[in-house]
Amino acid sequence: MSRKTRDNRVNTDNRYSRNSLAAVAVGVVVLAVVAATFLYESDDTQSSQVEATARQAALSSEHSPTLGAPGAKVHIVEFLDPACGTCALFFPMVKQWIAEVPGDIRLSVRHVAFHTGADYAVRILEASRKQDKYWQTLEALLASQNQWVQNHVVQPDRVAAAIAAVGLNMEQLTADMNTVEVMLRIEQDKKDSIFLKVSATPEYFVNGRPLPTFGQQQLADLVREELGK
Repeated sequence: MSRKTRDNRVNTDNRYSRNSLAAVAVGVVVLAVVAATFLYESDDTQSSQVEATARQAALSSEHSPTLGAPGAKVHIVEFLDPACGTCALFFPMVKQWIAEVPGDIRLSVRHVAFHTGADYAVRILEASRKQDKYWQTLEALLASQNQWVQNHVVQPDRVAAAIAAVGLNMEQLTADMNTVEVMLRIEQDKKDSIFLKVSATPEYFVNGRPLPTFGQQQLADLVREELGK
C-alpha cells in the first residue's frame, strides 16, 4: 500500500469518525430536547390538575348556607357583602329563578366584607344560622340597607333595629357572633375569595364558571346555558 493510499484511508477514517461523533452529539441533543419537553408538559399538566383541584375545593361551599335542592343541575356560588347595594338588587332575582325551576338551581352564599364595617353584618348573618333564621336575616338586611349603611359605611348600632322583625334572640345572637365556629367560617370564605381573585361583589360562579363580564343578562345567560346542558 502506497503512502498516499494509506494517508487517504486515514483521512477517510478520521472523517467517518468525526461524522459519527457529530451524529451522536446531534442525537444526544435531540433526546435532551424531547426529554425536557416531556418533563415540561408533564409538570404543566400536573400544575393544571393541582390548580383545578384547589379551585374546586374553594368553590365547594360545604360550610355555606344553601338555598335550593342539594342535587340541583345548576349550582350558583355567590360571594356577597351584606352592605353591597348591587347584592341587594341581584338576590331577589336569583331567588325567583330558584322558585321558577324548582329542583334545578341551587344557591350557596359566601361572605366577603369589602365595605367598611361589613364584617359586623357578616358575623350577624353567620350567627343567625344557629337559630335557623339565616335567609330571613339576610333578606331583612338587604331590604333595609339604607337604614344601617351610610356612605358605604356600616353603622353597627343601627343593625339591630333593621332586623328586629326577624324575631331573633338578640342575646344569643350576640354570644354566637364571637364563637370560634363563626370566625372559622368567615376566615374560610375570605381565604377562598382571595384564591378565586374575587375583588368585588356580587361575584358569581355558575357550576364553577365565572361570568365573562358582570351583569344581570350575563348571569341569566350563563345559568340558562348550564340548564340546557
